[in-house]
Amino acid sequence: MSTGVASGREELVGGDVVRLFEQPRVERRIENGTLPAWARRQYEAFDEKLLGERNGTDFPCHFGVDAQRNGGALYTFVPLADGTNAVGADALDATALDALADVVAAYLATREMHGPRTSLVTFFEPPADPDAWTEADYREAFWRVLQSLHDADTAPWPADIATDPAHPQFEFCYAGEPMFVTGAAPFYDERASRYNGVGLEVTFQPRSVFAGITGDTDAGQRAREQIHDRIEDYDGTHPHAHIGDWEDDDSHEWKQYLLPAGDEAFADDACPLDVHPVDVASSNDDAGPEDDATASPGDGESA
Repeated sequence: MSTGVASGREELVGGDVVRLFEQPRVERRIENGTLPAWARRQYEAFDEKLLGERNGTDFPCHFGVDAQRNGGALYTFVPLADGTNAVGADALDATALDALADVVAAYLATREMHGPRTSLVTFFEPPADPDAWTEADYREAFWRVLQSLHDADTAPWPADIATDPAHPQFEFCYAGEPMFVTGAAPFYDERASRYNGVGLEVTFQPRSVFAGITGDTDAGQRAREQIHDRIEDYDGTHPHAHIGDWEDDDSHEWKQYLLPAGDEAFADDACPLDVHPVDVASSNDDAGPEDDATASPGDGESA
């Protein structure tokens, strides 16, 4: 499958949708009927969510809203296995996941050409019978996607990022890039900001996207306060206690990727991801507190 950026300069046919799409190309394919129906439904539901209101409140993340309004995001679409009646991770197509790994790598290599805060929004084909998938099935599929990416990754793990998910400074990495991952799914009835009524949705944002607005900056603190206020108004409920910052030793970022549907909490050591990097990048920095964070699983200091 081709993984180049699909723009208005070329025509695409059939089901070749596991590739990078700019917004104008997605919308052109919707107009000319060459985007699969499920992919159109996914994109249109996403667009409506980000550009609409709920409870008189805009979607909480104004960075995401601006990107969608101004065409600053990139997208890809991942089909399930053909004709499958399986659920959860068993319904995922191995060839499509291999192609997704190439797409994420291409995104990381080209995203700065599109803008400093360009995200990759990944839409998955919904099951033929939506009622057949439980919350557990969606969670299993989500973590299988990340596991597949990790297993395909040949780049060294960043030296300043913990490899143990139980460590508060752990973050998912791919191709040497730390990334914040956000999942949305149909089971989020009580958390509308994480709701996708069509199927699974996974957004990738490299840490560099947050340059200047991280939690240890004044601008970042203001942005987070605004987002948290909007979440409460938009969702009609309080933000989950797992919401925090990577810089916060009391926070574990993996817990935020696919939040609990209610107020339940994940144990620090319950991350489903099996982290086994091919190597850890060397660092020229002097030994310091962060050195503990790069220890292999089981050797690092857990929170």
